[in-house]
Amino acid sequence: MPLPRAPKVLAIVQAGGKGSRMGALTADRAKPALPFGGTHQLIDITLSNAANSGIGSVWVSVQYQAGSLDEHLQHGRPWDLDRNVGGFRRVVPDEVDAVRTGGFAAGNADDLYRIRREIEREDADVVVVLSADQIFALDLRDVVAAHLETGAACTIVTTQVSRSQASDKAVVITDATGKVTRVEEKPENPESTTISAEIFVYEKDALLLGLDKAEKATRPDDGKGDDAVDETGLGDFAEHLLPQIIADGLVRTYPLEGYWKDMGRPELYLAAHRDLVRGVVRVFDDVDWPMRTLATNRGAARVRAGAVVEESVISPGCDIAGTVRGSTLGPGVVVREGAVVEDSVIFDACVIEREAVVSTSILDANVAVRAGVRVGTSSAGKRAHDDAIAVVGHDSVVRSDVVAGSQIDPGSTVA
Repeated sequence: MPLPRAPKVLAIVQAGGKGSRMGALTADRAKPALPFGGTHQLIDITLSNAANSGIGSVWVSVQYQAGSLDEHLQHGRPWDLDRNVGGFRRVVPDEVDAVRTGGFAAGNADDLYRIRREIEREDADVVVVLSADQIFALDLRDVVAAHLETGAACTIVTTQVSRSQASDKAVVITDATGKVTRVEEKPENPESTTISAEIFVYEKDALLLGLDKAEKATRPDDGKGDDAVDETGLGDFAEHLLPQIIADGLVRTYPLEGYWKDMGRPELYLAAHRDLVRGVVRVFDDVDWPMRTLATNRGAARVRAGAVVEESVISPGCDIAGTVRGSTLGPGVVVREGAVVEDSVIFDACVIEREAVVSTSILDANVAVRAGVRVGTSSAGKRAHDDAIAVVGHDSVVRSDVVAGSQIDPGSTVA
């Protein structure tokens, strides 16, 4: 008796978001290109989960500042996806309405609509769609198996958050049987604390049909008839696409166990790094589920006599003579004698000079903080909102104090 054929799975990693709420950190890079944990980029987490799950065809949909990702992605080589059949593919959504959207897709459902012809041509049974700016560990084979077993048109991976956090997410409502009855995009008063983890498994034909029907339902009446494709109006998944698929067929949920956080704002980015240094984030701990990345050529970090390092993540090439507490340091960061870094995320090749203090801050790459300067104000031990976090753009020189909540543009000199 022949073995049953394994389903053909296509993964689409959506990495085109501008990430405007991250301010100076995404002025010159796509949000998925932001570093995480010192040595990795955000997109590494999603790509590693896909590769570890044995998905052989992985597309990365890029738009805003695509070049900031290209060198790092290396045609999929770090994830063993550089192959002749299937493997890694970089896709760019069609420019449907360059005047209105600047050529960029206006939401993740709109992004899928613009590459629908490529999806249609792909020999796949199941399409897994993932965001590229979140921290999680998940064997997608389990999700696909559950999806196929239920016969659902779509399976939404969900997670639990607080009610206040749910008001900024896509809330998922189910009935007593676990069937999804509706989704609510950023509700003011959330009915549930179950949200989409921005991981979806679609039956391919159901996805294409849902995209087509939702696009036609949202298309403006501009007098051009059925051939008009000037704008889609699809926006994000929860606005029109998922409601359409829910109306047409069965949609189920798959609860994500363990840690999950997206990186939509500086406070969430800092919070995830706080969790990392405290041991709450364990995505790097499983040797059988490696988070792969483009390797660094830097040597080991150096901690000099008299230095103090407490509950921190230190990347290769760092040189520490001062004090580092509750922080993440990227490759090649220098902390001089007498300097203090606390409750902060410091990107690669930054230099913190003598007696300088950096507190509850995010410093982009190649920032120089001069001697005796203070950046930020400590919020360690309590939740830090965006207005409590100092953000300094890359290649800046800080010669005078930077107050909490500041956003310093890349290449600035703070005099």
